[in-house]
Amino acid sequence: MSAPSTADSGKYFVPAPSHWPLVGSAALLTLAFGATGTFNDLSWGWPVLIAGFVILLIMLFGWFGAVIRESEGRLYGKNVDTSFRWSMSWFIFSEVMFFAAFFGALGYARLHAVPDLGSVDSKLLWPDFAATWPTAGPYFKDMFSPMGAWGIPAINTALLLSSGVTLTIAHHALLDGQRGKLKLWLAATILLGATFLALQIYEYAHAYSELNLKLSSGIFGSTFFMLTGFHGFHVTIGAIMLAVMLVRVLRGHFDAKHHFAFEAAAWYWHFVDVVWLILFVVVYML
Repeated sequence: MSAPSTADSGKYFVPAPSHWPLVGSAALLTLAFGATGTFNDLSWGWPVLIAGFVILLIMLFGWFGAVIRESEGRLYGKNVDTSFRWSMSWFIFSEVMFFAAFFGALGYARLHAVPDLGSVDSKLLWPDFAATWPTAGPYFKDMFSPMGAWGIPAINTALLLSSGVTLTIAHHALLDGQRGKLKLWLAATILLGATFLALQIYEYAHAYSELNLKLSSGIFGSTFFMLTGFHGFHVTIGAIMLAVMLVRVLRGHFDAKHHFAFEAAAWYWHFVDVVWLILFVVVYML
């Protein structure tokens, strides 16, 4: 009879010493030097920056690959699973605080800064400033048009809400052992996310070329593009995570009892959905 695995024995798995943290540190150091050179228009800036990204990708593939092999080898028991769940929970909480800072900046500008700039005391400095939203502020004179809520933003809202449904269907298919259904609905979720990103790129091009709405368009432009841009970045990360999950599903990974990586990606995607709903209401509708 073979010896029980770490997962079956209840012992806490301790990984062997790894060189991947050193590779990650080298990647970050190279990225820092490359970014410094690029920002200062030095000739070696871009090559070093690209080298940093290459080293970072090597580290991500190598380190995540090691974790996947350990997981598929059933080396992770209940204690490790609990650690992973707490880690992902705190990571998502940090992302909540990240977006809360930007929503807080938007709320402060709309509810406090702009009304104060239009108050009686401020009329001496900015007599022509109207304390209405949207506004670029008292210094920026270029006119712009805000992005309407019921065009592409409404379509993107429907896409992300639909992706949350398709991902939930895929999750239940995994729990029920329906591999074909799992692959279909997981692929549909990724396609919906990619469509969202394509429409957001089109929206940005439309804002810059036809609405004169830019990142430099005062407080409205900066808050609009920071919130929607960082959300789009998170959708990109989430789509990559789900694509990795799809590749793993195609390779036969995961079952009803061992699939936390899939769950973690699903948590992240649902978080992105919720952020977009708040963003759609606060930024586009109000």
